[in-house]
Amino acid sequence: MKKFFKLVEKLTIVKQYYSALLISLIISILSISTAFSQIEILYENPNFSKSIFVLTTTKGYVHKDAIPAGKNLIKKLGKSNNFEVYHSKNPESIESIDFMNFDAIVFLCTTLNIFNENQQEIFKSFIQSGKGFVGIHSAADTEYDWSWYGNLVGAYFVSHPKGTPKASIQTSLEDSFFTSHLNQRWEIEDEWYNYDFKNANIIPLLYLDETTYEGGKNGSYHPIAWYHEFDGGRSFYTGMGHAKSTYEDSRFQKLLLKGILYAME
Repeated sequence: MKKFFKLVEKLTIVKQYYSALLISLIISILSISTAFSQIEILYENPNFSKSIFVLTTTKGYVHKDAIPAGKNLIKKLGKSNNFEVYHSKNPESIESIDFMNFDAIVFLCTTLNIFNENQQEIFKSFIQSGKGFVGIHSAADTEYDWSWYGNLVGAYFVSHPKGTPKASIQTSLEDSFFTSHLNQRWEIEDEWYNYDFKNANIIPLLYLDETTYEGGKNGSYHPIAWYHEFDGGRSFYTGMGHAKSTYEDSRFQKLLLKGILYAME
């Protein structure tokens, strides 16, 4: 009789083990399914060889106007320039899809620490494999505790003056692929970040003239758009992109397009 009860006890333990395993498996499948279901196809065309992934995860301030405006602009740029555009606000999405198939990732107004350690490694491997990164505005207000990311972007956000004042911008490289459509000096309204620069190898494309608005803290060296190669990949960043009107400005539209094309090379 004792043997019988021991057998029942063992079977019960086995049943509990496999039940727990099954529950764990179901949760994992549901988690992956949920993450995948949150991937939005903004523009898809199987005839195009290039594609980008737009991430809009926010753990802090949410740019409620800029994010939809940015998504719509990037969608239009994809349609008119032959690249596919996918979007998600869920960082787990990069674990649930074949992330390496994309040519570049765009951080559109992301904020604070958005990745866990596994997601950081996936993203890092993506860049190291020769892929590209585009950071828009508060992409510099993201992942403060990850120095590798700070070097990828080139700087971290420190502060900004109130509102979206008009400021004068000086084009650094007039004959550059990025800025050939821009005048040497031009004006635009937006929210102007002050930065803690982390990478001396960035190549500035545009400088803010702090004498044309109040609240600048970087002095005569205040890049507001730049690019550079980093850790096997490519990085482009623009500090513009807080104001919805920025995404409607043809000068910014062309600048962003060129940044995306560079990242997808």
